[in-house]
Amino acid sequence: MWTFFHKLGSPPWLYGISGSILRYLLPLTLLALAVGMTWGIFFTDPDFRQGNSYRIIYIHVPAAVVALAGYYVMAIAGGVSLIWKMKMADVAMRACAPIGAALTFVALVTGAIWGKPTWGTWWVWDARITSMLILFFLYLGVVALYEAYDNKEAAGKACAVLSLVGTVNIPIIYKSVDWWYSLHQPASIKFTGESSIDPSMLYPLLLMIAAFYALFTCLMLMNMRAEILERESRTKWVRKLAEEGS
Repeated sequence: MWTFFHKLGSPPWLYGISGSILRYLLPLTLLALAVGMTWGIFFTDPDFRQGNSYRIIYIHVPAAVVALAGYYVMAIAGGVSLIWKMKMADVAMRACAPIGAALTFVALVTGAIWGKPTWGTWWVWDARITSMLILFFLYLGVVALYEAYDNKEAAGKACAVLSLVGTVNIPIIYKSVDWWYSLHQPASIKFTGESSIDPSMLYPLLLMIAAFYALFTCLMLMNMRAEILERESRTKWVRKLAEEGS
């Protein structure tokens, strides 16, 4: 395990293995997104209360779920960067931030679109929506903080600290619907116990969640590969790649 951990710190090895992963994962991800979206939009029945407006869950819920999980990935990478001074962890942390911000933005916008016909409002300052907005600002904060420093080593440390501090917000988002009940109903999908969503709606939703996780992984690896090439642009192995046109 430690051998694998040390390999992750090698830019050439990480660049190569990520390329191999993307070669298979990216087409599978696109296929899963297409199947999940088609299944959810065209082959499920309307909800008995919300009609067809509920179908936005096939974008809203996966985006929100993966935005939360992505923050943990970013924070863990930040922790590894601080503790073991691993440069590739710093690269991973930076790669997560814009993807997480985009997913959180999608979750907020689709939530507003869903909220207007369902609850009669685009926005309320309830605990779930407000804490998701804070998550969006935390992601943007990491992006902005890194760009604000000329010294990138110091920038990495500052971003890692912000990432770790921001994890306090994640359990608040998860439990907000249980602690402060408002427009948002309690979670419909449960890992322990029976989910309250009908299986005909649940299965395409689970497929979309899996597809969004895969999409996050693909985008993160692509961002990391671009960052690695930029950082290692003067090394022999990158020059060799450029000469080979790969």
